[in-house]
Amino acid sequence: MFVVTGATGNVGRTLSAILAASGAPVTAVSRGRRPIAVPDGVRHHRADLTSPDSLRPALTGAEAVFLLVEGAGAHLDVPEILRVVTSAGVKRIVLQSSQAAGTRPGSASHAPLQRIEDVVRGTGLAFTILRPGGFASNTYAWAESVRASRTVTAPFGDVGLPVIDPDDIAAVAAVVLAGGHDGHTYELTGPALTTPRSRAADLATALGEPIRFAEQSPDEAREQMLTFMPPPVVDGTLAILGAPTAQEQRISPDVASILGRPPATFASWATRNIEAFR
Repeated sequence: MFVVTGATGNVGRTLSAILAASGAPVTAVSRGRRPIAVPDGVRHHRADLTSPDSLRPALTGAEAVFLLVEGAGAHLDVPEILRVVTSAGVKRIVLQSSQAAGTRPGSASHAPLQRIEDVVRGTGLAFTILRPGGFASNTYAWAESVRASRTVTAPFGDVGLPVIDPDDIAAVAAVVLAGGHDGHTYELTGPALTTPRSRAADLATALGEPIRFAEQSPDEAREQMLTFMPPPVVDGTLAILGAPTAQEQRISPDVASILGRPPATFASWATRNIEAFR
């Protein structure tokens, strides 16, 4: 039996469905009070990781846990969460971390994830750590302006990053939860560098209508992002978007190696999700 935390998110929702389709019993964990729709064969359990004991009932009989922490997890008692997981007899944990935990371990925005990785490595459980780069689904932030005025505004319009389809993260997680990848840390990226300008063009192609790209200054972007992100996360994100390291622009082979196929392109993600922008 598999337990998936963050089950209503872009990765957890798809991961729960993949595991259930394989015939495995799945418990989908979310913290929301409202019931959520889950695929056949999936049991929903409400738990809040800020209260680790609330997770305990979901773990009975579980072989492996997919652990996703909100933000960088600095507000969580991760050692206590992992003590609860270990005491339940779980054998394997798969942590969704971030590429920046490796590329920027000293940054205020991502250092907490590096510490969580270290705690996971020290549990004595079998573990795999997934470090995805930027998500293609972050583009949903443009949906309102595309629907309203067929406009995208973003900083660093011509800086490329190999953003990844969250469904590919879920597919990788489903494979490694079953075992055979213990002790590994995988970096997950898309198949090519794409820029904000090129992503807007891919959305326009999928939509069948022109979309205007308007480049923001870094200060304009920071002011906007501060409305929904804390300052350290805003600054860390802008640093990656505007001045990525060579490692952050590298196309990782890990998705293809694990799945036996190339990672999905941003254009394919846009086509599949275009109704959100229409």
